[in-house]
Amino acid sequence: QVQLQESGPGLVKSSQTLSLSCTVSGGSLTTSYYAWSWIRQPPGKGLEWMGVMNYDGNTYYNPSLKSRTSISRDTSKNRFSLQLSSVTPEDTAVYHCAVMASTNDYWGQGTQVTVSS
Repeated sequence: QVQLQESGPGLVKSSQTLSLSCTVSGGSLTTSYYAWSWIRQPPGKGLEWMGVMNYDGNTYYNPSLKSRTSISRDTSKNRFSLQLSSVTPEDTAVYHCAVMASTNDYWGQGTQVTVSS
């Protein structure tokens, strides 16, 4: 079973860049057809898909966030990361990493990030 754990600062100032990492165990970032995503949930709102990095390294982003979002990976550490630039208080949310595997989805528990004004 794949396990994911998010990590990063819980508080970021407006205009700065939010950086989070997701450490993966029980699976590999390069396993064929696996897709590794970042998803967030602002308080009182629904889930918002931010972007994905496929097993082959290709990335796709939510058009509404594309100009500010970057997903990268370190295969030697089996970890992938999210960077969101120019944050505002509207970026306050619980941030999840997840993987869409061949037959199942696996999610991290999520990490709260608050953006201060």
